[in-house]
Amino acid sequence: MDLPHQGYRATKPRARAAPPTADSVLFDDTSSAAPAMNSQGYYTPGYNMAGPPNDMQGGAGPHNMFADPMANAAMMYGSTLANTGKDMVNKEISRFMSVNKLKYFFAVDTRYVLKKLMILMFPYTHQDWEVRYHRDTPLPPRQDVNAPDLYIPTMAFITYILLAGMALGIQKRFSPEVLGLCASTALVWVIIEVLVMLLSLYLLTVHSDLSTFDLIAYSGYKYVGMIFTVLCGLLFGSDGYYVALAWSSCALMFFIVRSLKMKIIPSTDSMGTGSSAKPQFRLYITVVTAVFQPIIIYWLTSHLVR
Repeated sequence: MDLPHQGYRATKPRARAAPPTADSVLFDDTSSAAPAMNSQGYYTPGYNMAGPPNDMQGGAGPHNMFADPMANAAMMYGSTLANTGKDMVNKEISRFMSVNKLKYFFAVDTRYVLKKLMILMFPYTHQDWEVRYHRDTPLPPRQDVNAPDLYIPTMAFITYILLAGMALGIQKRFSPEVLGLCASTALVWVIIEVLVMLLSLYLLTVHSDLSTFDLIAYSGYKYVGMIFTVLCGLLFGSDGYYVALAWSSCALMFFIVRSLKMKIIPSTDSMGTGSSAKPQFRLYITVVTAVFQPIIIYWLTSHLVR
């Protein structure tokens, strides 16, 4: 019997799908499959483009590189060249400068530096000026306060350049060119002084224990007095500058005379008799070297104080 139409439609019952089995997957795993070509001649997407594994690359890993005889030979050849170049550089440097001897002049400590600065500024209170030796070798500066060093001259030179820049800056006269001129002038004066001293010793045939490093050290001690002079000029004006100049010049002259007196030794002739003029030459060189110190100090510091 047919029912009347009541405004709705009859629906068919939907058939439920069977649950997926364990063998059914969404995509096929083709990562381990061999490369396949499609109809257009291209590789399929499942092909591994990373390249063959390490064992198929002929052993070109980093560990295998060092096992290569050619690589080992190249490394040994490069090491030999580097060692040969290092030896050549050291040999050329040793022709003009002994590195071990240069280290001797920088063998200082804090106690030595303080005592040496006190001697440079107050040399009149120092009594023993003799340089001490151990088995015909002079003791290093940290063991003998009378031994010359290059540490104080080097640090004093750098401090002088910085102080000169500060003095010029206070006076509104600072410029890199002027500061470079101060540094080069101070360095040239030391070189000229050392060359004149060496030439005098050679021409007057005066044998001495002085080496080139010794002369550089004694010539560089003037920078300590120059720093003291410039500081007094900046703090106390021109009057303080001239008082400090007089004090530092006299102290440096006294220090140079007493130090060089122990270093310069008169020579003797082949018969073993000493020449009567040799002590006069020794005194002449010592006094002239000491007299020129205040002139150089004034020349290098007068333009920094107004």
